[in-house]
Amino acid sequence: MNIILLGPPGAGKGTQARQLVETRGMVQLSTGDMLREAKDSGTEMGKIVADVMARGELVTDEIVIGLIREKLEAGEGTGFIFDGFPRTLAQADALGELLKSTGQTLDAVIEMQVDDDALVARITARSTCGGCGEVYNDITKPQPADGKCSNCGASDFQRRADDNEESLRTRLMEYYKKTSPLIGYYYARDLLATVDGLGEISDVQGAIAKALDQVRP
Repeated sequence: MNIILLGPPGAGKGTQARQLVETRGMVQLSTGDMLREAKDSGTEMGKIVADVMARGELVTDEIVIGLIREKLEAGEGTGFIFDGFPRTLAQADALGELLKSTGQTLDAVIEMQVDDDALVARITARSTCGGCGEVYNDITKPQPADGKCSNCGASDFQRRADDNEESLRTRLMEYYKKTSPLIGYYYARDLLATVDGLGEISDVQGAIAKALDQVRP
């Protein structure tokens, strides 16, 4: 089963993707992770990525599609979670063509709906473990009292410099301008399911599981 997680910055896509990796054996394809991995790989594609990034330029859709193709052809796991891609209608078309050319399908698109004001309040309280990426929140999931990550034991907690209200609202506007049209795009293809992205992590996980269980692979 191949799926896309859609939602604005801070909706919890990464957290839910990790849950799916653990519970269903799926492979998370995060654009950022793939680019970092490619840059350090020494492969021909990796050299291209490293050169583009060294020049401070944006990586093209063609490069990202090439990296995704490599992952699809490797055939790991029981399906793929596309996290951070596609972001635009052009990228959605390109991903559709890629899946078709590799004999695969897109089985579901999960939209994690949020209230903007509640999201801003949540994200400005967010911190992340520098060791494993576990996400904490001053209000809903405070850092452990002993100062160590409950997942990996590291004590390096970080806050993103752009996790402030002004930056977040700018990122939200960018999302609504470029990425939200994908909601209608996938609804028209009868692939879209929506869940409340601001619920408790376990509740969101359950809603996503229910949506996926209704899909016939």
